Amino acid sequence: MTNFIKYEQKDAIVTLTMNRPEERNALSGDGQFQAFVDVCERIKKDESVSVVILTGSGSAFSAGGNVKDMRDRKGLSNGNPYQIRNNYRHDIQNIPLSLYNLDVPTIAAVNGAAIGAGLDLACMCDIRIASEKAKFAESFVKLGIIPGDGGAWLLPRLIGQSKAAELTFTGDTIGAIEALNCGLVSKVVQDNKLLDEAIDLANRMAANPVHSLRMAKKLMREGAHVKLDTLLEMSAAFQAIAHHTEEHDQAIDALLARLETNRKK
Repeated sequence: MTNFIKYEQKDAIVTLTMNRPEERNALSGDGQFQAFVDVCERIKKDESVSVVILTGSGSAFSAGGNVKDMRDRKGLSNGNPYQIRNNYRHDIQNIPLSLYNLDVPTIAAVNGAAIGAGLDLACMCDIRIASEKAKFAESFVKLGIIPGDGGAWLLPRLIGQSKAAELTFTGDTIGAIEALNCGLVSKVVQDNKLLDEAIDLANRMAANPVHSLRMAKKLMREGAHVKLDTLLEMSAAFQAIAHHTEEHDQAIDALLARLETNRKK
């Protein structure tokens, strides 16, 4: 599928828009999985990018896997069990490996339904902002399958084991307010203000030096699974680099100048 992801950059902010509204941005292959890998590689190599926003076109963020493909044994569902296992390993599982591990902060602007793999896709981002029209479901069990794209690892880390188990074992759909209450999203906004809110948040992040954003994100990712002493060693090394950057010197000078100005008032 060509042009599945629309790539737009303004200043230091990149907006990625899944652009298959007629199919509710379902993830069915056709180059879609590789499209995520490609844009993430592009962003990693581009030092002008500070923040990424991911959203969907049309009424849905992403409806997840293509059910018709499952019925017809196409795409990820094609082949014998061994082949299906490899389909997942070599296709859709490349998305969390690329998006979750992206160097820069990521914001999911969830404009509508985020169902199954669509919910997991939002969970791969650092921050989720929801439209009041958004809804969420870890719905794999309803189809007699399991989260094959990392959802069983991602969701409990965001909302806790108990709530993640409830959503995973029931397949229930929840609205934006319940998603806010359980910590799945950090904010719910009016539908027509969703992208404005995401861009405002992205701008507040992008106002900071990109090297500190990238290193801070790396530390947070590593902190999820390494020992404290290992993280402290990484933090010391990263801090040594940060102290020798021009942006750090400029920020210190600006802060001291403001403090001196305020002192004289």
